[in-house]
Amino acid sequence: MAENFKKSYRFAYLSSLYITILLTLVLSVFLYTQSLFNPFIIIGFIVFCYLICFLIIQYRVEKFIYRRVRKIYDDIEMLEVDSIGEGPVTTDMRTLIKEVEKFAQQRKTEIETLKIREAYRKEFMGNVSHELKTPLFTVQGYILTLLDGAMDDPEILDKYLNRANKGVERLIYIVNDLDMITKLEVGDLNLNYTNFDIVELVQSVFDLYEMKAAKKNIALTFDMNYEEPILVHADKERIQQVLSNLIVNSIKYGKEDGTTEISIEDLIRNKTIVRITDNGEGIAQAHIPRLFERFYRVDKSGSRKEGGSGLGLAIVKHIIEAHHERIYVESDYRVGSEFSFTLEKVKKFPIVNVGTKTT
Repeated sequence: MAENFKKSYRFAYLSSLYITILLTLVLSVFLYTQSLFNPFIIIGFIVFCYLICFLIIQYRVEKFIYRRVRKIYDDIEMLEVDSIGEGPVTTDMRTLIKEVEKFAQQRKTEIETLKIREAYRKEFMGNVSHELKTPLFTVQGYILTLLDGAMDDPEILDKYLNRANKGVERLIYIVNDLDMITKLEVGDLNLNYTNFDIVELVQSVFDLYEMKAAKKNIALTFDMNYEEPILVHADKERIQQVLSNLIVNSIKYGKEDGTTEISIEDLIRNKTIVRITDNGEGIAQAHIPRLFERFYRVDKSGSRKEGGSGLGLAIVKHIIEAHHERIYVESDYRVGSEFSFTLEKVKKFPIVNVGTKTT
C-alpha cells in the first residue's frame, strides 16, 4: 500500500501561516516599543518561523495522524475490502471520510442483500420440508396401518399399497424437479439444439392434456389456423416441458368452461414469441415479482390441492434462460394471465428454381 502525505500539506501550510502571522505581529509590536524595529529582522523572522513551523507541524501530522489513519486502513483490510486496500493511505480527512462512508454504504447494501437471501433460504427450506413431509407421512401412515394387521385383508392391502406407491411417485417427482432445477442453475444440463416445428409441438402438448382440460371443460386452442410450419432452433424436449408446465398451470388455475389459447408471432426478424393466454383466476401484481421462485405459491392453501411440486415455473424460467431467451408474464386478477417466451427462429432461405430458357 502506497503512502500519500501530500493531502496533509495544506493543513501544515495554513497552520504555519497563521502561527507566523501571529508571532510576527507580536515581535513587531515588541521591537517597535523597544525602538529596535528593523524590516530585515522581521523578514528573516517570518521566513525562519514559517519554515520551522511547517516542518514541525508536517512531521507531527505524518507521525500522529498517519498512524491512526493507517490503523483504520488496516482494520478495513482485515474485512477483505479491495476498493480501499488498493488505494494509497492518505491523511486527508475529507478523502478518508468519503472512502469510509462509501465502505459503510457497500457493507449496508451487502447486509441487506444477505438478510433478503436468508429470508428466502428459510422460506425455501420450509417449503421443501412441507412438500416432502406430506407424501412421506402419507406413505408412512399406510405402511404402519398394514404392519398393524391390515395386510391380512387382500383388498385393503392392494388399496393401501397403491396409495403408498402414489406417495412415493410424488416424492420422486419432487426430487427429480429439484435435481433438474439444480442442474439448470449451475449450468450442468446440456441442451440438444434441433430445428423443429413449434406448431406441431404445441399440438402434441394439447393432445397430451386434452383429457385433463376436458374435466373442467377448458378449450385448448390456437388463436388462428397455422397452415405452415414455424421452425425454431432449440432443445425440443425442454421446450415441450416448458409448454407442458405452462399449459398445465393454465388448466389447473383456469375457470370452468374457460379457454387456454396459444399464439405464435414473429417478434423480430430472427425471433419468435409464443404466448399462452387464459381467462382464469389471474395473479395479483404483488405476486408477480416472485412468481418464478422455487416453491413460491400465490395461493398458500388452495394451490396445494392441485398437486405439483411447486417448481414448475422456476424450471420454465431456467430452461428459457438456458436458451438465452426471455420469459414474460402479464396478469390481471380475476381476469386472466398471459405467459410468453421467445425462441430463435430458423432462417428461411429462398428456393431458386433453375430451368431452361425457351425461345
